[in-house]
Amino acid sequence: MVRKNPVAEEYARTAPYYESRWSFYVDATTRNTIERINIKSTDKILDVGCGTGSLLYRLASSCPDAKLSGIDLVPEMLKVARRRLPDNIMLCTGLAEDIPFENNHFDIVISCNMFHYIRHPSLALKEMYRVLSPGGQLVLTDWCHDYITCQVCELYLKLSNRAHFRIYRTGECKGLLEQAGYTDVQIEKFKINWLWGLMTAKGKK
Repeated sequence: MVRKNPVAEEYARTAPYYESRWSFYVDATTRNTIERINIKSTDKILDVGCGTGSLLYRLASSCPDAKLSGIDLVPEMLKVARRRLPDNIMLCTGLAEDIPFENNHFDIVISCNMFHYIRHPSLALKEMYRVLSPGGQLVLTDWCHDYITCQVCELYLKLSNRAHFRIYRTGECKGLLEQAGYTDVQIEKFKINWLWGLMTAKGKK
């Protein structure tokens, strides 16, 4: 029997109530991510792992002229996103390791709350690099293993959740971006409450 992707299984099941269950976390992470991006009105932006479209919704509200696209592994999450987002935002099913867009297409590629699920992080970062235009920027927000609460969370998730893969330290994340070809890599870590310690990594093509 073919084993299904554990991330797809989990989020197909939780898509209908994902936003209500994780509203504080989603709001805090998307808001903090956007605060760390300089966006021009003409930018083409891709959200990798867009889920139910929370980040794209914020971007559409604050940058209505930007050209927005999103990909996600889980069709059920994209159905929720489609209901809330303007029709001019392109949504499609896709993997971070195999992004369905041509080379040099986007000015900004964003990944928020999903990097700890990626089984092949180097390949995913290279794919994001491929679709960025020269001078474009990657912005990646995810959990940060520098925080003791995230270390404890990781031990629990490795035992209880097949979808989870790995949380990275700031130094490890910086090394992955540099190995994938990004320059001017900067990482800022921060907490949104007592539990969730996050980091936002930025790098240029």
